[in-house]
Amino acid sequence: MAKKDQRLVLALICTVCKSQNYITSRNKVNTTEKIVLKKYCRKCRKHTEHKETSKLD
Repeated sequence: MAKKDQRLVLALICTVCKSQNYITSRNKVNTTEKIVLKKYCRKCRKHTEHKETSKLD
């Protein structure tokens, strides 16, 4: 019997314009803190920090 799924599906939102740009997943056992990545925002047209949120729009 398979174990319960350890991966969470989450969205990354831009910290500048608050638009949701990326959807990704992370392992909740290995990575306990929230993800913060520098990604490209199409609305801002530059690389900005994107933070994790569990709310998918």
